[in-house]
Amino acid sequence: MEVRILSRESILIIGAGVSGLSAGCYALMNGYRTTIFEMHDKPGGLCTAWQRRGFTLDYSIHNLAGTTKWSDMHHIWDELGALRNIQIIDHKELVQVESPDGRTFTVYSKLDRLTEEMKRISPKDASVVDEYAKAVRSIASIDVFSMPLGGLKRQFNMLLHLGAMSKWSKISMDEFAERFDDPFLRKAFPIIQYDSPEMPIMVNMAFIAGLDRGDLGWPAGGSLRFTQNLEKRFLELGGVVHYRTQVLKILRDNNKAVGVRLIDGSERFADIVISAADGYETIYKMLDGMYSNDQISAYYEKDWPLSQEFGLQVAFGIKRDLTSEPHVIALILDHPIIIEGSERAVLDLELFSEDSGLVPTGKGIIKVVLRSSYDYWRELMAEGHYSDKKMEIARSILERLEERFPGLNGEIEVIDVSTPLTTERYIGSYRGLQAWMPKEGVTKVLRKGLSRTLPGLDNFYMVGQWSMATIGLNTAAVSGRRTVQSICKKDHRRFITSTTT
Repeated sequence: MEVRILSRESILIIGAGVSGLSAGCYALMNGYRTTIFEMHDKPGGLCTAWQRRGFTLDYSIHNLAGTTKWSDMHHIWDELGALRNIQIIDHKELVQVESPDGRTFTVYSKLDRLTEEMKRISPKDASVVDEYAKAVRSIASIDVFSMPLGGLKRQFNMLLHLGAMSKWSKISMDEFAERFDDPFLRKAFPIIQYDSPEMPIMVNMAFIAGLDRGDLGWPAGGSLRFTQNLEKRFLELGGVVHYRTQVLKILRDNNKAVGVRLIDGSERFADIVISAADGYETIYKMLDGMYSNDQISAYYEKDWPLSQEFGLQVAFGIKRDLTSEPHVIALILDHPIIIEGSERAVLDLELFSEDSGLVPTGKGIIKVVLRSSYDYWRELMAEGHYSDKKMEIARSILERLEERFPGLNGEIEVIDVSTPLTTERYIGSYRGLQAWMPKEGVTKVLRKGLSRTLPGLDNFYMVGQWSMATIGLNTAAVSGRRTVQSICKKDHRRFITSTTT
C-alpha cells in the first residue's frame, strides 16, 4: 500500500467574492485548511447589494445560469449551497421594449411565443423571424453557460455546433436587425439586451435558448441572499473568514507564495495563496508587478475600455406596487437625454416588486442601468462636483420616468446613485470595471484564462473574472472549482466534491 505524504495542507484566499468562496468551499471539501481575508464587511464582492430605508438595492444578479436542474451549472450551485432555500423567479419575458408612439415588443422567454410576437409586430418579416428561431434552435442543445466547466463531452458538443456558433458570433445585433423591414423591429431588436447593438447575436441566442429551456431565472433575495448562502456553506465546511481585513502584500520566498501581510502589519502564512481580489491590485500592488508578461501588461495598461456596461446605476425606491409591470423595460425616449456628456436614446430599467424579496409590501424599485466612464467621474470628484452631478443625473432620469409612470415624483422614498468610483471604493475593482476580453489572443484566453497562474511564481493562483478575463457568476464559481482541481492534481489528491442535498 502506497503511503502518500502531503506537502501542502493550508490555503489562504484573498477576497470573499463568489470565486473566493467557491475556491474556499472546494478546498475544504478536499482537506485543505482554508482561511479567507476580505476587505469589506460582507461576502460577495461585485455580487452585492445594500439597504436603504427598507429597500435592498441589488447591484449584480440578473439572469442566473443554472437555476434549472437540467443545467450542469445547477450541480455546481448545489455543491456550493448557493440556491439553498431560494425561490427562483422565472419571468415570462426577458425584456419589453417600449417606444414613444406606444408600440411594444415583448421578448418572451419561450421561443414559440417570441416568434409569434415578432410576427404580430411585422407579418411581412416572417421569413427573418423564422431564420432567427431556426438559429436559436440550432444551438439549443448547447449549455453555453456551462462551457467554463470544460470536459470532453461539452467540447465535443460544441464542436458539433461550431459552424452555427461561428456564424452567429460574427453578426452583431445591429447587423441582424437590418434584415427586418419593419422600422420598429429594426430599432427595437438591437436593444433587447441592455442597449448593446454591437453585441454578437450569438449571445442573445444563447440567452433565448436558455430561457426557453427554463434556465436563467432570478433568485429571490438577490445578490445578498445568494452570497450569504455561499458564505454559510464555506463556514459549515469548516472554513474561517475574516472581514474588514485588507491584504496589502503577498509574501514570497524564493519565488514561492508563502503568505500575506495584512493592513495592520501582521503576517499570515500558508502553503498556497489564492487571490480572488482585483487583478490589477493583485499583480501590480500585492506582488509589485514582478510576475507578469506582455499579454497581462497590455491588458491592464492599454486594453481597458473607456466605459463599461452597468457602470452607472440609478435606483428609485417607490411607494408603488410594480407586480403588473414587466420586470425589465427598454424605454426608447422621444428625444435623447444627456448623461456624462453623451446622448442616451434608451433607458434600461429593472423593476423589482414584492416577489423579488428586495422591497417592502406594496412598494417597488426602479433601477436604471447605464454605460459609464470612470474618468468622467474621477474628474468630477477632483473638482468637487461628484455628489451634485449624481443628483442632477437622477433628477433628469426621474423627469423621463415620470412620463412612463405618471405620479412617480410623489412616490419617491429613496434615491441611490452608484458610479464606477463607488465600485472602486467598496470592491477595490480596477477603475471600477468588471473584467473585459483582451484585444488580442482571445481564443487562448477563453481556453486557458489570462492569469490563473503567474509566470515565475509558485504556490500561487488567481480565481475569478480577472483571472479569466470574462465576467459572469458561473465563470467565477467554476474558476474556483477548477483551480482547486489543479491544486489537487499537483498534490496527487483525488478531487472530491459533495452537495448540500
